[in-house]
Amino acid sequence: RLPDDVTFDRPGNPLDRHPTWKHVDCPRCGKPATRETDTFDTFVDSSWYFARFCSPRADVPTLREAVDYWLPVDQYIGGVEHAILHLLYSRYFTRAMRGTGHLGLDEPFAGLFTQGMVTHETYKGADGRWLFPEEVKLLDGKAVHAETGEPVTVGPIESMSKSKKNVVDPTAIIDQYGADTARWFILSDSPPERDVQWSESGAEGAWRFTQRFWRLVTGEPDSLCAAGTPQPALDEAAMALHRTAHRALAAVTDDLENLRFNRAVAHVYELANAISAFAPGADTAAAGWARREAIEFMVLMVAPMMPHLAEECWHALGHDTLAVDTAWPVADPALLVEDSVTIAVQVNGKRRDELTIARDADNATVERAALALEKVEKAIDGKAVRKVIVVPGKIVNIVV
Repeated sequence: RLPDDVTFDRPGNPLDRHPTWKHVDCPRCGKPATRETDTFDTFVDSSWYFARFCSPRADVPTLREAVDYWLPVDQYIGGVEHAILHLLYSRYFTRAMRGTGHLGLDEPFAGLFTQGMVTHETYKGADGRWLFPEEVKLLDGKAVHAETGEPVTVGPIESMSKSKKNVVDPTAIIDQYGADTARWFILSDSPPERDVQWSESGAEGAWRFTQRFWRLVTGEPDSLCAAGTPQPALDEAAMALHRTAHRALAAVTDDLENLRFNRAVAHVYELANAISAFAPGADTAAAGWARREAIEFMVLMVAPMMPHLAEECWHALGHDTLAVDTAWPVADPALLVEDSVTIAVQVNGKRRDELTIARDADNATVERAALALEKVEKAIDGKAVRKVIVVPGKIVNIVV
């Protein structure tokens, strides 16, 4: 039985310092013996912490009203190694704690997302020792030691680890590019469930976008209406940007909710391109309002991923509040409906062209437009058309 009179006034295992419990007589031979003091596995703490977090200051392990309210955890995010140990033990503990009455559920986590790892090449020196990436440089296309010039063996790309030294110091990245650039590159490189290969060129590309983003927000202040200006009547050009901004917002919102960060980044790029290419119409008021709306949407959309840059941009746009305290914008459902649809056009089952037409066009209109396509006329080559099959919104097949 473990003693109750231990002290925690110093770091380390209190059993190692106990005056009587550690040193005892052997129960078999009666000679002096030492008890094992490593009695508490570290997984004991990590297997039920989520339940303790529900009432961290309680005098008992859990308060039922608290754990029954907060649990299960909505979303668990962790590395693949957690599935083998931590998650398994947490499920065991949850079942046991249900049996002891400490909580009232069978499973601790409602959702699990397994993230990928950040990877990098590995390097070994001539003496067989692992080298840090900053100790290696390229000379005439070959990897050599940065100081001695000795040849370096480039190994496989593996998860960053201290033992193999294939790590990039976050401080060095932040000093050179800023923390937002590091975040943006990691989120944009690949789906979060896959590994990310850290590369200097990828980080530089992310950094260039942050510069472009800043210029896009601050470069033409006179082209924006004042913050808080009510929406005016929009001409065709302004309405097109208005619609593009809301569609980007809807896509990014859905992507973030479903942890598709790389797709969210791609949609931000698309909106940035649309803002850059925006050609205002004659109505400057409409153009200024539409451009401000699109830029503000873009700033708020990147705020969870590049918070420092977003706050600077939000301030530059004339707001005296923080972007993080601003309600997430809501896309107008009416603007998400596509007015046109692109459908494939086949002749005798072989794709010849595609047709973009109003979504609500009737079959007769679709048929006439398909037959008028230059590539379709060439494929028909004067033959009699026996039948035209229109599958609304999907395909037109012309039989000759």
